[in-house]
This record gives sequence, structure tokens and C-alpha cells, in this order.
Amino acid sequence: MSAHHHHHELSGDGLVHAARAALELAGEQWTDMRGDVYDALASEGKPASAYDIAEAVSKLRGKRVAANSVYRILDLFVRTNLARRVESANAYIANPHPGCRHDCIFLICEVCGKAVHIDDDKLTGALVEAAKAAGFADVRPVVELRGMCADCTAGAE
Repeated sequence: MSAHHHHHELSGDGLVHAARAALELAGEQWTDMRGDVYDALASEGKPASAYDIAEAVSKLRGKRVAANSVYRILDLFVRTNLARRVESANAYIANPHPGCRHDCIFLICEVCGKAVHIDDDKLTGALVEAAKAAGFADVRPVVELRGMCADCTAGAE
């Protein structure tokens, strides 16, 4: 039997308030630019690249925002657990429960690009233990499974 986390998935204003609180708890400031980047990231329905987010924030602000600035903010969000990096897509997704630290398993649809995360501490814990047994320390499991989501599967029938 797997050990699953059960979360109330936040969205909208509740997600933004939780993200701001988690960032400030980590000793960082919630600036207007960081807020705009987080809003753009959280409003995406699938993992977004730094370039996608820079474009959205540029439109919002009415002036060009460099992708390098967005990358720095996204790196901060990943370090403070406000966002997750989807390694295989070089993209980011807002963490729907900021402040909860655990390893996620991403299910990524190859048709529509949607990413869903599931939590299974037993599985990710086993990966960490296997790495420790091989002499590795500070292991961070990155588990991504690609396939077709239920919506795309239903549409293909």
C-alpha cells in the first residue's frame, strides 16, 4: 500500500495568498514582479517555459520583461517550494500546495501537455533509499511519466 499525501489543492486567490505567505516565511520578499510571475505561472493550465511566462508578464506590464529575470524568479520559486520544475520539458508549474515539502511524481500528457502530479512517499522514499545505498546524498527524486491523459484518451475514441 502506498503512502499518499492528501492535500486541499489551492487555486485562484487562495493559492496566491498561500504562495506569498510561504515565500515570506522563507525570508524572501513578495515583490510586484514576483507576484506577476507567480500569477502568470499559476494561470497556466500546463507547464510553462520561462519564455512563455516572460511573454505573459510583458503583456501585463506593457513592457518587455527578460526571460533571464523570469528564470531567476522561477529558480527562487522552486527553492522555496512555490513551483516545481518539469525537467523533461524545461518548464515550470505552480505547486498547488505551497509550503508542503515532498517529492512529486508528474504524469505528463504527450497530446495536450497537461501535467498532473501525484504524491507517493513510499515510492519516492524507496528511490531515495536506493540512492543512499549506492552512496549518494541529498537526493531529490525527479519522476516523470509520459502518456495520454483521460481527456485526450476519451477524445481519441
